[in-house]
Amino acid sequence: MTRDEIRQFLEFYQDLGVKTIFERGSALQAESLPELVDDLNSLLPPLPAAKATPKPPPPTAPPPAPMKITPPTLIPLAPEGDTMQAIRADIGDCRRCRLCEGRNQIVFGSGNEGARLVFVGEGPGADEDASGLPFVGRAGQLLTQMIEGTAAKEGIKILRPDVYIANVVKCRPPENRTPMPDEMEICGQFLFRQLLAIKPKAICALGSTAAKALLGTKEGVTKLRGNWQRWYDIPVMVTYHPSYLLRPYNQNAKREAWEDLKKVLHFVYD
Repeated sequence: MTRDEIRQFLEFYQDLGVKTIFERGSALQAESLPELVDDLNSLLPPLPAAKATPKPPPPTAPPPAPMKITPPTLIPLAPEGDTMQAIRADIGDCRRCRLCEGRNQIVFGSGNEGARLVFVGEGPGADEDASGLPFVGRAGQLLTQMIEGTAAKEGIKILRPDVYIANVVKCRPPENRTPMPDEMEICGQFLFRQLLAIKPKAICALGSTAAKALLGTKEGVTKLRGNWQRWYDIPVMVTYHPSYLLRPYNQNAKREAWEDLKKVLHFVYD
């Protein structure tokens, strides 16, 4: 028996609780087992440490079953068979946002409710708030000149009453400030219903607020103008708001706005 086997043998009995052993001889002598183990260990090199048996990896859980997703039902922009009369009735004496606090009256829109061309502005000013009609102040007078003057030069027989004009918000913002996003969202639902009820061949968005409401873009008028955009498959041309064109230093913008309007009129009425 080798020394390693002897040591293992002695350690085995020590682990079992055996404290003494007896050697054979002429006389029986009791020996302490722990002392023998210590003596043997001091004479032999240490046994190599046993390698730990790696634990098997935990079983991989099966992948979860794919979740069945039901697409949400899209709410239409307007009720079926919507009419301008129904939209007016639904607006009523609107108190849905803060703009109602300082207005005199709601400015719904005006013009031909079966028009092939619709102009969309930002919101009523003081003159519009007083009269209840859109674009009747200085900016409105310029818009009328642009529509009728361009049409006459291009041989297109239309006047302002032949088109429809509305604004993104129906109540005048205080001090003519730009409408807030929540105001545009609340009032925009009625503008969208108006557009879907009219079903024009094209829309002309006047200024950045109208462009933002219709196109959901942050781009300015300078980048958007001159090119056709789309709102629910209806072509949209963005151009400058007439109030911007009234400023004396915007001569180039006036020329560009006339070019935009000429493009719109030929597209719609040719």
